[in-house]
Amino acid sequence: MNRFLLVFGFSLVTLLGCQPAEIEPVAAVSTDYSATPSTLDEFWVEAARTVAEGDFDGYAATYHKDAVLVNGLSGSTYPIASALSGWKSGFDMTVAGKQKSNVEFRFSRRLSDASTAHETGIFNYTAEDSTGAVSQSLIHFEGLLVMHNGWKLAMEYQKSVATQEEWDALQ
Repeated sequence: MNRFLLVFGFSLVTLLGCQPAEIEPVAAVSTDYSATPSTLDEFWVEAARTVAEGDFDGYAATYHKDAVLVNGLSGSTYPIASALSGWKSGFDMTVAGKQKSNVEFRFSRRLSDASTAHETGIFNYTAEDSTGAVSQSLIHFEGLLVMHNGWKLAMEYQKSVATQEEWDALQ
């Protein structure tokens, strides 16, 4: 069976006349995001606003209805509806004045066209409870967005914990 697959694969490549692709060196990643649509910047400002104000419905609206959360910290994936359900209590506490919440985004790479975007960076989520205790989460993330009645996250990948030094290195 394995020999058959090997012969079949070789025959297919020969028949189609495929040749190995030339490998081109990767150019240095630019940090000039002047070509990034301003509407993407507005998207992240709106996401931050919803967190700060505890606007759960507004935050949920930043996601496509079929969005997926990839959680690199736990090694799992699930529909965004499940993630939102788990995050709702934080929004409720913010609205009730029991906590102050904030999120900031900084980017290391931004790729986009008029209808799709892939954003890579770190988000800094902080929550201060009524006693003044502050918790902070610095997370490497990637977001895959589509233009669908405005920008919507189709996939959020929370990759790993970031350090303060990595956060400080981004603008």
